[in-house]
Amino acid sequence: MEGNFYAMLSRMKYIERWALMRNSRPENVSEHTLEVSILSHALAVIGNKRLEKNLNGERAALIALFHDSTEIITGDMPTPIKYHNGNIQGAFKEIEKEAANRLLHMLPGDFFEEYESLYFQKEEDTYLWKLVKAADKLSALIKCIQEEKAGNTEFVNAKESIIVSLEELDLEEAKIFMVDFLPSYYRNLDELTQS
Repeated sequence: MEGNFYAMLSRMKYIERWALMRNSRPENVSEHTLEVSILSHALAVIGNKRLEKNLNGERAALIALFHDSTEIITGDMPTPIKYHNGNIQGAFKEIEKEAANRLLHMLPGDFFEEYESLYFQKEEDTYLWKLVKAADKLSALIKCIQEEKAGNTEFVNAKESIIVSLEELDLEEAKIFMVDFLPSYYRNLDELTQS
């Protein structure tokens, strides 16, 4: 199995998200991961520039790059099922942990330590993992906005529940992003490119 790690990660593009929802445009885990990485970095920048924190944006983006890579093994579990009850949620967390270990053991032994903290949270990265979680939810919210703009009402309830979950995170960086940057996602290309 050693050496298969990177080839396995390249398969994120084959894992479709939002499987139970009618999509105007399909989204895969690879695309989602890129967006979450960009948003995680943005949240760290907001924390540093607007809230006078000292956050490592590059580390946040790196953690985000791997945040859903276990779905290569598990698939994308739809949210209504994944969070239906505590038993299912707990079981799925164990499955994700096993999937992470499987992926990590595809690395050469001397690489293992470099990647372990990207799958299993270290205490010093706790706040960065919270940023990644917020970025993950922001990415889902952006998907809902894009579907709404395309005339697809399938994502209306998902949008409402994602907004609630973002509010429950109570993360100042996410609140600032939603006020200062989220409105741009409602604009069309001409509106975005006008100075």
